[in-house]
Amino acid sequence: MLKINGEILSRDKVIAQIENGVITDADQALLPLFLKRTGDVEAWLSGRAIDSHRTNSRLLKKALRIGNTEDAEVVLKVHAATITDTYWFRESGSTLRYEDVRFKKNMFDKLALTGDPDSFNQPYSHTPELTNTGSFEKCWRLENGQWAMVKKGNALELFSELFICRLGQALSFPMAEYRLDGDTVISPDFTNGAAVNYESADGIVGENEDYRVNFDAFWNLSPALAAQYLQIIYLDTLCFNMDRYTQNYGILRDVNTGEILTMAPNFDNNIALFARGIPKNLARENDKLIALYADLLQDERALRLAEELPTPTWEMVVQCAAQTSVAQDMAQNDVSRFIMNGTDRIHKIMQQLRQEPQLGMKMM
Repeated sequence: MLKINGEILSRDKVIAQIENGVITDADQALLPLFLKRTGDVEAWLSGRAIDSHRTNSRLLKKALRIGNTEDAEVVLKVHAATITDTYWFRESGSTLRYEDVRFKKNMFDKLALTGDPDSFNQPYSHTPELTNTGSFEKCWRLENGQWAMVKKGNALELFSELFICRLGQALSFPMAEYRLDGDTVISPDFTNGAAVNYESADGIVGENEDYRVNFDAFWNLSPALAAQYLQIIYLDTLCFNMDRYTQNYGILRDVNTGEILTMAPNFDNNIALFARGIPKNLARENDKLIALYADLLQDERALRLAEELPTPTWEMVVQCAAQTSVAQDMAQNDVSRFIMNGTDRIHKIMQQLRQEPQLGMKMM
């Protein structure tokens, strides 16, 4: 365990005192949810670190002269500040202010995204890349005064991200915005410069991805949150998003009061749909994600909410595919069949659950 001594702040408000890695005093209303749940300061810091397995993260650390250090130590190089929340760490004796640690530029975006050799020789500077989490090569870029996430991908991954964004919007779900730029997608920071605090679901449920566990947890916070969580899982099911885990969905909190406002918009759908190839099972028979969704609907509360969800149409799916700008690389008819077959199976399961609640799963 690192000897971590200092303060956790939100902007310039001290919200926790830390002595030898232990919280000795805290403002419970403003404390990050992960720390409320676990009290583990080092784990909270580590969870804010860039993924060390990304090739370009290793290049970035080398360029910044950061040795083989623990994730928490990497994060402390930038005072644990991130783009999407106002939390940061101040060491004992420091007089730093939030204005000193918040990110105003990023000189290492090209190195983090592409391994750009011209970026490697720059002197050290304060960069949000050290707290840019996730397994894909990506970077934060400042565009017209607003931060945006730029993420690389192949044609299938880009199509998945763009198509699911468009389909979710067509269904009136809160979605992070994505646009295509060459071999990347660009998504504006949905916290608008940490005007609200984003916190991932692991602050609430840890690493437990079980749909029922998550639904219960969000319901206990607010039935409205549970309904928004169900929207995410419904879209994941329709679009076969295998990669939903507790770091890529979460909630938005009021910076000043700590109040949970809403679920964060749906984001990070690049490993979904046909991103790993067009499946043979376009009919969606024995589809595991549909089975998991059906299990969630055994909960009467979830079933009632599911019955209110909008239904995609063939025309809607075709139109969303056409809007992605990479649709010419895709088999649009296969995409439409896949989505609509999933829709039909979900509707049949819901009908069966209403007639014979314990038989819904047998339809799989």
